[in-house]
Amino acid sequence: MISLCDAPHNKKLKIVDILGGHGVHRRLLSLGFHRNDIIELDSRSIFGGPILVRDLTSDTSIALGRGIARKIMVEIVGKTK
Repeated sequence: MISLCDAPHNKKLKIVDILGGHGVHRRLLSLGFHRNDIIELDSRSIFGGPILVRDLTSDTSIALGRGIARKIMVEIVGKTK
């Protein structure tokens, strides 16, 4: 399990957990991100800017700040353990 900030680019990822309090959970739910959704990083800013994430489950894209992206724990889909 790794944070979204450390996840590889253009790989399918599964949201395993969301760290943080009720406000973080509510914010991500309102953006359409749920546990067990399959997502993919579209692009990553070089200078520490937002990360563009595509939710393959709901077919939406959103830019997330790095602070909230660090709270999203993912695992690579299809990765052998």
